[in-house]
Amino acid sequence: MTLTLVVLAAGMGSRYGGLKQIDPMGPAGETVLDYTVHDAARAGFGRVLFVIRRDFAEAFRSAVGARFAGKIAVDYAFQELDLLPPGAAPLPGRTKPWGTGHALWCAREALPGPFAVVNADDFYGAGSLAALGDFLRAPATAGTPIHAMVGFPLGNTLSENGAVSRGVCTVDADGWLTGIEERSGILAADVGPGRVYNVAAPVSMNCWGFRAGTFLASLDEAWRHFFAARGQEEKAEFYLPAAVDGLMRRGAARVRVLPTADSWFGVTYREDKPRVQAALAELVRRGIYPSPL
Repeated sequence: MTLTLVVLAAGMGSRYGGLKQIDPMGPAGETVLDYTVHDAARAGFGRVLFVIRRDFAEAFRSAVGARFAGKIAVDYAFQELDLLPPGAAPLPGRTKPWGTGHALWCAREALPGPFAVVNADDFYGAGSLAALGDFLRAPATAGTPIHAMVGFPLGNTLSENGAVSRGVCTVDADGWLTGIEERSGILAADVGPGRVYNVAAPVSMNCWGFRAGTFLASLDEAWRHFFAARGQEEKAEFYLPAAVDGLMRRGAARVRVLPTADSWFGVTYREDKPRVQAALAELVRRGIYPSPL
């Protein structure tokens, strides 16, 4: 059984001011993606599927995809604005991507087996990928389909340089995800004791494990319903966490929250780059990663 790592890399990077997916971050010029794919290969994933846009496909293949030749099988899928449910018409003038749920939907035909999903510009750590690999290799159980999500404390996912969007989660005492609420405009000043958000609240950073079949069929149905309801809104986005939340509310899926001791960090704004560079350099200094990878 080949496990696939799906990397969502089609974002426009409007707040960052460029294609952060291919921006060097590590001591030897590694991208954040280099570390994620390295961790996935060590966790037993045999294939990586990059979901990108056609307009930067050549630059991405040469700057990122080529790095993994001989290390792991590499494939590509394309997120495009006009990839819509059958019979649907695109909104004239729209330039904003349709969101992470749509990105995964665009890749559905390239996913015959179990897969994990991550963002291109987020660092999740080796333990997170290993936990997803172990989950996906375990035999599926009968009954309601079970998927997995690695959760990170909200307080560890903020930027000092501006607001972020997060899928704020509720988890029961047995470790099952019970709800996700997509919240935007979260500032560090909003988080802490007595604040709007609990610093320890688990959030979704799009670090998921899915078994193909039933989930992709359900995602297709959810995307069709979303587009029928909101497809004419210029800035509406079909978020993957919201799609999973909808499945749970309908009783069509259960999600196990996988604990991790790994630190998350990512790049939302260009000003975040020095902090990410310092964090990666420290991991290399401690011998957790070689340099170069």
